[in-house]
Amino acid sequence: MPPGPYEVFEHGADYGVRGFGPTLEAAFENAARAMFSIAVEPLSAVRPLRRIAVEAEAPDEELLLVEWLNALLAAASLEGIVPGDCRARISDGRLAGEASGEPFDPARHRGGTEVKGATLTLLRVAREGEGYLAQCVVDV
Repeated sequence: MPPGPYEVFEHGADYGVRGFGPTLEAAFENAARAMFSIAVEPLSAVRPLRRIAVEAEAPDEELLLVEWLNALLAAASLEGIVPGDCRARISDGRLAGEASGEPFDPARHRGGTEVKGATLTLLRVAREGEGYLAQCVVDV
């Protein structure tokens, strides 16, 4: 069993993210949290002051994870927020989700490393035990 709902691991000059959950949606949400935990610390200090809607579509669950993470990064950048929480609903290769967060506040947040995008490296979405794993490497 993983130590928590998500984890970050080093991969060369980049980072890998893993999300775990009892459902596919929860694993995707936790992979997103792992990704944003690279950019801001502590992620738990990010308040849900603004919400952004995000959609993604792909022919399989693995590519859907990459599309989801990249759509979140793009939307957060456009809206000028750091997401602290993400929600996803998946059906027939489509994901409708949202992220909530706030603008970066140096008085309350420590800046981590900017994440440029999710990649296909070590991409894996799978059922593991009684839950799911969603992982990939993100370019920093």
